[in-house]
Amino acid sequence: MKVVVTGTRGIPNIMGGVETHCEELFPRIAAAGHDVTVIRRSCYVGDDNHISSYKGVALKDIYAPRKKSLEAIVHTFLAVLSARRMHADILHIHAIGPSLMTPFARLLGLKVVTTHHGPDYDRQKWGVFAKFMLKAGERMGAMFSNEVIVISHVIEDILHRKYGRDSNLIFNGVTTPEKSSATDYIEGLGLESRKYVVAVGRFVKEKGFDLLIDAFKASDMSKNFKLVIAGDADHEDEYSQMLKKKAKDSGVVLTGFIRGERLNQILTNAALFVLPSYHEGLPISLLEAMSYNIDVVVSDIPANKLPELDSADFFRCGEMDSLTKVLNQKEKNLVQERVYDLTNYDWNHIAEQTIAVYKKAMRK
Repeated sequence: MKVVVTGTRGIPNIMGGVETHCEELFPRIAAAGHDVTVIRRSCYVGDDNHISSYKGVALKDIYAPRKKSLEAIVHTFLAVLSARRMHADILHIHAIGPSLMTPFARLLGLKVVTTHHGPDYDRQKWGVFAKFMLKAGERMGAMFSNEVIVISHVIEDILHRKYGRDSNLIFNGVTTPEKSSATDYIEGLGLESRKYVVAVGRFVKEKGFDLLIDAFKASDMSKNFKLVIAGDADHEDEYSQMLKKKAKDSGVVLTGFIRGERLNQILTNAALFVLPSYHEGLPISLLEAMSYNIDVVVSDIPANKLPELDSADFFRCGEMDSLTKVLNQKEKNLVQERVYDLTNYDWNHIAEQTIAVYKKAMRK
């Protein structure tokens, strides 16, 4: 089966939840004997990842303007044309913005599977017109895809309620890590093992990192722990500049975008992981933290309410006092090696489920 993938910025080592999802999933599908090509956005390809394949997955770079309002739709349009020329058996489109191109792909005779990673129109960074287009993309994906994949029960309910569309529920996954035994990277940042709190993500409003900084400063934890935020902005803007200044003024350690051994050391040695988001699909960063047996604090949005978590892990979304209170409670009762049941989030099983959806789409 020839599978062409678009909607992602690309792989490997490109920041983003969808990108992490694709980096884990598609090598496994390729290993199962399928011909997989991921079409990357040229503006995210640099000297460090200018490669033609990754773990059995072919990589094809197509032009995309480095402008957040245009890059996804322009790139997806060009990717659909490329998929048609490649005679793809399946075109797999990720995220609702790129799904706007689903009817066009169907008109070209392609079998289309879309993955809905979350209602992106709820993200604070988008204006009125962008939100309208994202909602249109969600509708086009729901109405015209041969098959739709959703990553959470919350998204499954959205599609059924709004469009009467049945979907295939396949969770995001996580890989059991080989924890790092080294500490040179964290020591270089002035950190001690189990003496810092970590958050991971892009520097956009809906991640809530400004709220976290304020809540952490007001908490008792700030007396004995440091706050580390691992991530950066895709597109530097007023918010990301404000966040970096606030972090610097507050003594927060900013690592920038990190993967591999550096992120391994950060997560291996963290005392607590915090996810203060206003919006998520099914957060891979949270699953990764859980795979490292880190105690967690998360906002109480529906997407974060995993059955593996306890009521004491949640704070009221957007409320600084609530987050400060939960941080104080966690400091008194920190769990050093917390064990979670992550059997629902196995990438190998997720690859098998995805291939089964492809086969179902091929029959339509």
